[in-house]
Amino acid sequence: MKKRFLTYEAHPDYYKLISQGEWNLDSVRQIEKKLRNTPCDKKIIWDLSGVSEFDSAGVLLFIEYHERFEKETELEVIGYTQQQKEMYDLLSQNTEEIVRPQKVNEFERIGKATMEVLSDIRDFMTFLGQLFLAGLNIFKRPKDFRYKEIVYHIHQSGFNALIIIALSSFLVGMVISYQGSVQLAKFGADMFIVDTTAVSITRELGPMITAIVIAGRSGSAYTAEIGAMKITEEIAAMRTMGFDPYAFLVLPRVIALMIALPLLIFFSDIVGIFGGMVASKMQLGISMTQFTDRLYEVLEVKHYILGMIKGPVFAFIIAAIGCFRGFQVSDNTESIGLHTTASVVNSIFLVIAFDALFSVIYTELGL
Repeated sequence: MKKRFLTYEAHPDYYKLISQGEWNLDSVRQIEKKLRNTPCDKKIIWDLSGVSEFDSAGVLLFIEYHERFEKETELEVIGYTQQQKEMYDLLSQNTEEIVRPQKVNEFERIGKATMEVLSDIRDFMTFLGQLFLAGLNIFKRPKDFRYKEIVYHIHQSGFNALIIIALSSFLVGMVISYQGSVQLAKFGADMFIVDTTAVSITRELGPMITAIVIAGRSGSAYTAEIGAMKITEEIAAMRTMGFDPYAFLVLPRVIALMIALPLLIFFSDIVGIFGGMVASKMQLGISMTQFTDRLYEVLEVKHYILGMIKGPVFAFIIAAIGCFRGFQVSDNTESIGLHTTASVVNSIFLVIAFDALFSVIYTELGL
C-alpha cells in the first residue's frame, strides 16, 4: 500500500493540510510535488500532529512552503511538537543560506575577477621567463635545436593555412573595395580606390586578418595538443626523464609561427589586393591594367615592410598564449575546452591591442 504523507480537507472558508508519516530525505520529493499544487485562494490550516518523524530535509521543506504560503494567503500551523519547534528554530536561522542561493556582493565578484586576472598575468610572466631561459639554453647548445619539429610546425601552421587565409583575404579586399568605391564615386575619385585598398590591406588589414585566423586555427591547436599531453601525463613523464617541456614543446612552436606568419601576411596582402582589383572592375569598371598602373604609383615597399614587421610580434603572442593555456589545463577534458576558448579570446584581444600600438608608433614616427 502506498504511503500517504499529505492529505487535503476542503472547507468553505479554508483548506486543511494534514501531514502524516515520516518527513525525511526519502519522502521529501514526493511531498514537495503535492505541496506545489496546493491552492492559495483561501486560508490554510496546516496540521503537523500526524508526522511521526522529521529530519532536517523535512524541516527545510516545511520552512520553504511555510514562507511561500505566508506570502500568498493566511496560514495557521497546528499540532507541532516541542522537538519539531526546536528543529524549526535551529534551521530557520540559516534558511537564507540553505534554501536560497547565497547572494554574492558585486564588489566581491569584481575583486575575485581582478585577482584571477592578476594571477593569470603573474603566471604568464613566469611562463615567458622559463621560455626565455629555454631559448638561451638552445642557443648555447645549437645541437639541441629541434629543426625537424620546427619544419613540421611551419608546415602545419603555415602551408596548411593557405586556403583559409586566401579566402579570408580575398573577401576582405572585395569588401573594402566595394564599400570604398560607393563613397569615392560620389566625388568622382574612382581611381583612389586603389590607394585605399592597397595601403589599408598591406599596413593594417592583411596582418590583422591573418593573425586572427591563425589565432583561431593554430593557437587553439597548440592549447589542445599541450593540454591533452598534460592530461595523459606525457609532460610529467618528460620532466621525469630530464627533458625540458619548454625546449621540446613550446620553443619549436613559437619559432615556427614566427617564421610562418610574415610569409602568410605577404601572401594575404597579394590575395587581398587581388580581391580589391576584382571588386573595382565589377563596381567601377576599372580595368586590371589601370589598377596595376595606379598600384605601382601609390604602393611603396615600406607599406609591405611595416605590415610584415607586425608578423613576428603577432606570432609570438599567439604561440606563447596558446602554449601557456595548454600548460594550465587541469586533469579533466572540460578544462581543455575552457582553456582553448580562453587562448583564442586572449590572442585575438592582444593582437588587436598590439596592432593599435603599432599604428600609434608608426604615426608618431611619421611612417
